Amino acid sequence: MEIDIQWHDIVDNLIHLGIAYLLALPMAYDRERNHDGAGLRTFPLVAVASCGYALIALSVLDSSEAQSKMLQGIITGIGFIGGGAILKNDKTISGTATAASIWNMGLIGIAVAYSRYEIAILLAIINFITLRYIKRFK
Repeated sequence: MEIDIQWHDIVDNLIHLGIAYLLALPMAYDRERNHDGAGLRTFPLVAVASCGYALIALSVLDSSEAQSKMLQGIITGIGFIGGGAILKNDKTISGTATAASIWNMGLIGIAVAYSRYEIAILLAIINFITLRYIKRFK
């Protein structure tokens, strides 16, 4: 069996995965620095994994319906991961912003995979501003 390595595809995928990783870092670093739940490991891994799943969907699935099903699975799976960040005590609930941010990291990864960098960048900026500055008004 001969393995046919497509170096162009490797470089292209590496660029997409790298962009997803880099867009997740500012939020991840800020969360880690402030000890606010998931951070430097979780956020980039969710963004990169989502991007990777979407890249696979784009390269091997031959219909938009099949790609849609893959995206539904990614979104549901990330919701499950984010649900683990939510903690409920007697009178308080915490972790909802972390859970929403984890979900957003998945969407950033998907947007990058589909080369919708403008959406990914805007999502990253909105997420960062919300986590970093809106907390003061809470």
